[in-house]
Amino acid sequence: MYEFLRVIFTWFFCKFCHTEISGTENMPPEGGVILAANHLSNWDPPFLGTFILRPISYMAKKELFNIPVFNRCIIHLHAFPVKRGAADRGAIKAALTVLKEGRCVGLFPEGTRSRDGEVHKAEAGVALLAAKSGVPVVPAAITGTNLIFSGGSFFPDLYVSYGEPVFFEGRANDRAALEQFSEKIMQEIVKMKKKHGKDTP
Repeated sequence: MYEFLRVIFTWFFCKFCHTEISGTENMPPEGGVILAANHLSNWDPPFLGTFILRPISYMAKKELFNIPVFNRCIIHLHAFPVKRGAADRGAIKAALTVLKEGRCVGLFPEGTRSRDGEVHKAEAGVALLAAKSGVPVVPAAITGTNLIFSGGSFFPDLYVSYGEPVFFEGRANDRAALEQFSEKIMQEIVKMKKKHGKDTP
């Protein structure tokens, strides 16, 4: 199902939108990796994963895995369950398990969608996950997805760039180092947007 939808989304994004892609060679072909991107819309998860060859696993609340038929769909889409009520701890634990299996975890470090199209401060999760897992983080910059079917432009210009992998080199209990690393990830995303003239919403 994942590969089928990847083909469908590839057709949609390339047929109906003017889509630019760069840096796909920066994604490690195997092993645990965190793909961290800015967040503009609900289109971001499929857009982020369409142009790389390995599946991306996203978090989904545990209750969704109890819904007949739908649970089989999200399992085939490589989603993994996170228990509500223990957000940070449960999410980190579940994501670490996925990374230890050598899979790719997709994260949006800002924690929520940006309403103004700008890149905002990251929450602690991405740095903590990188520190505890030891896997690389690939920053990714996205623009245009917030304008799909809205903003007066149904099929806007879209852009995604995958940056070079970065590693956390401090201690997992060093809060300052974690904050610095999170900021570094977001700065890389901003840098990629500016480099390609995509620094506007």
